[in-house]
Amino acid sequence: MLTEYAFWFLSFLAVFSALTMVVTKNPVYSVLSLILTFFAIAGHYFLMNAQFLAAVHIIVYAGAIMVLFLYVIMMLNLNKFEDEKKSLFMNSLSVIAGCILGFVLLAVVKRTDELTIVAKASSAEVGLVENLGNALYKDYLLPFEMASVLFLAAMVGAVYLSKKEMV
Repeated sequence: MLTEYAFWFLSFLAVFSALTMVVTKNPVYSVLSLILTFFAIAGHYFLMNAQFLAAVHIIVYAGAIMVLFLYVIMMLNLNKFEDEKKSLFMNSLSVIAGCILGFVLLAVVKRTDELTIVAKASSAEVGLVENLGNALYKDYLLPFEMASVLFLAAMVGAVYLSKKEMV
């Protein structure tokens, strides 16, 4: 019963903070709302007995990536918000795109009853690090190593792009 209340509270918190992130005009408040959304999602991971995934989610997303977002916002000084007038065509196009997205989401939600697959949780060891390590290093070793090479290439590219040209 307590788990159900925690689920509903975290769900409300995640949706509310995500909407606040989108609606807020101040970029710093928007990033802070996104951090709150990440913490609510990490709470859902804890409820699903995936403690390692929740910890990694907090460290990587709420810690590292959000610090970088805040750093970029402070460096760009985006607090000076200039509201430019958009044309009627762009406004109507955005409303049409939003309606199409809404219809797609409704269709997905409508079909979830048909496509729901109930995972069997045979024991309390479902989200443990040992099971994650076994799956990662036995079943998915090649994709894991390919992702690490991709991250290495992205890091080298970021260093190359940030390096000032010597004249």
